[in-house]
Amino acid sequence: MPPTLPMRSVRRLTCAASVALLAAPLALPAQGNTSVHPTPPPVANAVRRQGIVTIDGKLDDAAWAQATPITDFRQSQPNDGAKASLRTEVRILYDDDALYVGARMVDPQGAASVRAPLARRDQLLDANGNNGSFNSLTTDKIIVELDPYHNHIDDVWFEVNPAGVRGDQFNGDPAWDPIWEAASQVDAQGWSAEMRIPYSQLRFSRDTAQTWGMQIWRYADRINEQDMWSYRARNESGGPAFWGHLQGITIANRPRQLEVLPYVVSRGQFKYAAPTDPYHDKSDMGLNAGADIKYLLTSNLTLDATINPDFGQVEVDPASLNLSAFETYYDEKRPFFVAGQNAFSFGGMSCYFCDNVSGLGVFYTRRIGRPPQLNDYVRDQAGNTGFADTPDNATILGAAKITGRTNSGFTVGLLDAVTNRETSRYVTGVGAPELTQQVEPLTNYFVGRVKKEFRQGATTIGTIVTSTTRSLDDSVSTDLLRRQATAVGLDWSHAWDHRTYRWRGSAVVSDVRGSAESIDLTQRSSAHYFQRPDRRVRSDGLFDVAYDPDATSLQGYGFYTRLAKENGNWLWETAQNWRSPGFETNDLSFLGRADYKWMNANVGRQWVAPRRLYRSIFTTVGFQQEFNYDGLRSNEDAHAYYGMEFPNYWNLRTFYIRNFTNDDAGLTRGGPAVKRTGYDFGHFQVSTDARRRAVFDVTLQGTRGIDAPTHSFTFSPGMALKPAANIFVELAPTYNFDQSAAQYVTAVNDPTATLFAGKRYVFAFIETKTVVLETRVNWTFRPDLTLQLYAQPFVATGDYSRFREFAAPRTVKKLEYGRDIGSITHDAANGTYTVDPDSTASGNGPARRFTFGDPNFTYRSLRGTAVLRWEYRPGSTMFFVWTQQRSGTDPFGDFQFHRDYSGLFHDRPDNVFLIKATYWIGR
Repeated sequence: MPPTLPMRSVRRLTCAASVALLAAPLALPAQGNTSVHPTPPPVANAVRRQGIVTIDGKLDDAAWAQATPITDFRQSQPNDGAKASLRTEVRILYDDDALYVGARMVDPQGAASVRAPLARRDQLLDANGNNGSFNSLTTDKIIVELDPYHNHIDDVWFEVNPAGVRGDQFNGDPAWDPIWEAASQVDAQGWSAEMRIPYSQLRFSRDTAQTWGMQIWRYADRINEQDMWSYRARNESGGPAFWGHLQGITIANRPRQLEVLPYVVSRGQFKYAAPTDPYHDKSDMGLNAGADIKYLLTSNLTLDATINPDFGQVEVDPASLNLSAFETYYDEKRPFFVAGQNAFSFGGMSCYFCDNVSGLGVFYTRRIGRPPQLNDYVRDQAGNTGFADTPDNATILGAAKITGRTNSGFTVGLLDAVTNRETSRYVTGVGAPELTQQVEPLTNYFVGRVKKEFRQGATTIGTIVTSTTRSLDDSVSTDLLRRQATAVGLDWSHAWDHRTYRWRGSAVVSDVRGSAESIDLTQRSSAHYFQRPDRRVRSDGLFDVAYDPDATSLQGYGFYTRLAKENGNWLWETAQNWRSPGFETNDLSFLGRADYKWMNANVGRQWVAPRRLYRSIFTTVGFQQEFNYDGLRSNEDAHAYYGMEFPNYWNLRTFYIRNFTNDDAGLTRGGPAVKRTGYDFGHFQVSTDARRRAVFDVTLQGTRGIDAPTHSFTFSPGMALKPAANIFVELAPTYNFDQSAAQYVTAVNDPTATLFAGKRYVFAFIETKTVVLETRVNWTFRPDLTLQLYAQPFVATGDYSRFREFAAPRTVKKLEYGRDIGSITHDAANGTYTVDPDSTASGNGPARRFTFGDPNFTYRSLRGTAVLRWEYRPGSTMFFVWTQQRSGTDPFGDFQFHRDYSGLFHDRPDNVFLIKATYWIGR
């Protein structure tokens, strides 16, 4: 498959795809050869263990001699399909409790040729596997992938490198941390490894005689070679459908496993508190406890539960600059919710190239235990002279999920979580009476996901249901929050011709209910803007979507469908992605906007056979466009991408987007649609050989306005340093300069502004500058004892000037105050601007004067985490954590490096020190 696009574009590049598929017939294509395997798969036989196997990596136990070694490996890289240049021998044993893997990796140059960096568990999962991405550690390693259900879908991954560093993931989820053993030994012949994988950590059928899918990889870092046992070409999609078979395992008794992971945490918080603040001291100490529970209900269904979870060891979210009306998206990092996410995955998108579009997801786990939604309401009530005691997050009283697969081929995911009612106390000033306000109600979240496989996994059909129910018992929360939210979805994937072609899609219907006030807020929110005066749509074909301030419910739908050729040298795709105006899933998902019909088409070509000038090339060209339900074209672009790997393992990635001038129904944030300026966007990225001690990745991005003299520039010179086998340092500085001719400032009522329905929408020309340095240091003393450091100094400035308004709806022309129309004055002492929109030399017109605050800003922050992690016994861990956050603002619009970065160290810090201990209990 082609490499994925870089993720550091100033535009969010998320996977998707393309055009008119609505009329596609539902009949499935003819199959011809119905075998799931393109060629007869290789077969390996496991042998029952006779005698003791000690997991020390030495392969000197007599039991290994009973197994016939697997030796037939072929290269995936550098020479696709060629015989492996180094000999590899893998033996498989089993007993009533576990699977055993013994591997010998021969290298004629002996121990000196073995690359064995020391790292924390799972840190090497991407090593050698991402085309030289600059932030990778590379290593020799042996990987065993299993499909115990043999459904040609599941991917259970176990790996170990010569230093004994383990890695594991389930269906691409690295948060999955099973209890298993592995050890390695480096010697004169190269290196060897042993694994013991308990059945209790796997999910498989109830049959006594088992046949599993299996793939084995060997990575040899010195020669940058990747060898595989069950071969598939690099221009094929691969995956479990291409794996070999592991036979001969007999399991008479079903494993039953109970795991309990209690924790206790001691926390101390130290921060500045005003002497008159009645709620906060300079220090706050606390002790907490809870537990995670895992129980194997059957051999293929698992119950995971958590009681009063604590996630204090999780890395802090990075700072970012967001001047839009939309929420910032942050990745999930909390272990309970990260683990097993694949069981609930729905609405994902894939594309060879696409931009400014997102998948049809209905489950965003960060909604559970979120910061209370009415915290800002309380702070507004307290005002500038008051104080408020607001909780950081809604307490998760408990959560449980059941995941697995039934014998009849249904993959199941069920989750239920309850968060506590949170109340804030506040005063409006010193000596004022104390008031209280509920800021987050008692809430129940439920997700149910079922998926069925057909044709050995080549066809899947699934459904999902999500529900959010809030217990609203006061007028404020009833007016501001929705009481009930439900989403029901269906998804499918159908591949044929040995999975060369694929049709996939998903459809969701949403329903939200609450008071008339809460539903009115929903209709008027940035995701919908039902109140736009020029909005004409009244129906989306299924539901009434006219603006109704008295409505107590809102319904909508979304769907996504893609048809593509995914294997071979020539590739293509076409897709559609729709959200009706009333589609709303933000109670348990992340929805930036609704009311669009998006489509694209791409054609790609890949070259995977190395030549004198390259090792591989992927290129694509395409087109995309988008309309809202009123018929306005809100996006139209043409794009091209080119990526290649050089013979020296350097990588080049570059793409170009021509984004044409289009209508924008959201730029005025609830007013009439206007025109958004088009632009040319270019991206250029080069990364060096990831095997070196110093790896560099340089990214240049820029835009140039089509209808306005604006431009932007981003420079990101990242580097990864490996000064020793156990130390990894990543430095990722970024400088961004951006200009916009239409940055929203405010809206004011003015009856004379008849073109805009009695309002003036004030915009500005803005220049923003952002300087950020993300730093990560991983210091591994042993695979079970690591120190991780993360720090992010961040400074962003915004300089607003040339305040203006649009000349008319659906035009790109703007009228600048003081030059094209009216007058504007600046009161520097009070930090305000006053505008008279129709003043002339002969006098003032009927329009009202209005005043707004100077929006110039400088925002700075420093966020960092230090985590010492010690796994003192399998599954049991001690965490020693220090987190610091500090931030400050100034009314400056310019960037001065010394002033702004020195200001970081004058801002008052918030320090948290935490000691957390977990103890794994299992049988």
